[in-house]
Amino acid sequence: MNGVARRQLTPALLAPVFLGLAPVLGRAAFLNGSDSLTVAAFRTVVAVVLLWVSYLLFARRYIFIFPAGLLSCIVVGTVNGIGSLMYYGGLNALNNASVAQLLNASYLIFSVVLARFNGQPISRRTWFRISLMIIAILLLTGGYLGTSNWLGVGLMLGNAILFAGTLMLSQRVLYEMPSPTVTLYVLSAMAGVVLLARLVVPMSGVALPSSAWLAIAALGLTTALSRLTLFAGVKQMGTLQTVLVGILETAVAVVLSFVLFGERFSTTQWFGVGLMVLSLLLAQPNDLRPHFGGPLPFVTIFGSLRLRRQRKAPLVFPATEPDRHL
Repeated sequence: MNGVARRQLTPALLAPVFLGLAPVLGRAAFLNGSDSLTVAAFRTVVAVVLLWVSYLLFARRYIFIFPAGLLSCIVVGTVNGIGSLMYYGGLNALNNASVAQLLNASYLIFSVVLARFNGQPISRRTWFRISLMIIAILLLTGGYLGTSNWLGVGLMLGNAILFAGTLMLSQRVLYEMPSPTVTLYVLSAMAGVVLLARLVVPMSGVALPSSAWLAIAALGLTTALSRLTLFAGVKQMGTLQTVLVGILETAVAVVLSFVLFGERFSTTQWFGVGLMVLSLLLAQPNDLRPHFGGPLPFVTIFGSLRLRRQRKAPLVFPATEPDRHL
């Protein structure tokens, strides 16, 4: 793998590490008395505050955003925020971090379907890798679904659909903007959605212990880092290949769940883990080719109007604009 491919792959490899911590830290918060809405809301708020403070201190150039781009980020953040509520609701209902994460891994299937609608070319090797992962997911979840909480399963699968949609929409948004800018405003929109849900359903009034707030704060940090690396991976590699590499988050969640919570798999489920690893090992540098398909339709419309006003003025990305815009 050459240097360019290695730089492209690095954010996509870091994203699953941070994403894999989500079910573990979420379950830790639940075990310490928190509810799903509190976890979903306050972890996003922590992430947004960390990003805004960091950007204001060290990366103010990424704060600039044009109106159509902001609207796009609000759309992506809304979809992701609703999915986040479903994710932590499902995790709380299932009470099993490793199985919840494995069910969430089904977003691979939904991502492939959406990628085809978006015009993403899929090679035979990629189809083979996807087939291996589908079989792996079936083996990993098959031993558990017989006694499963079907509400939790439904919530996790609903989040998987919305997360696949988030990745596909974000690829379109990243066509026009730097990934740090997209991360900031998508997470800000997410915070608005989950906080609204938290306000609609009042808290129980029981004070949470410091251990629960510590888990939520740690989850907020990993949320910020996971979105930064995830959107960077989508911009550099495209949705499908980021998803195929990002499935490694399941392995991270499973290992940590085994160590921290004593969760275990059967022999059949371990065979599924082996197939998942094999699918990851089949990746090649030629897979790292993004396919964007253009920006979202309303981004194109507003962008055209802006260019007409500017006439022949050159288009400059916000990341390289001078300090007078800060």
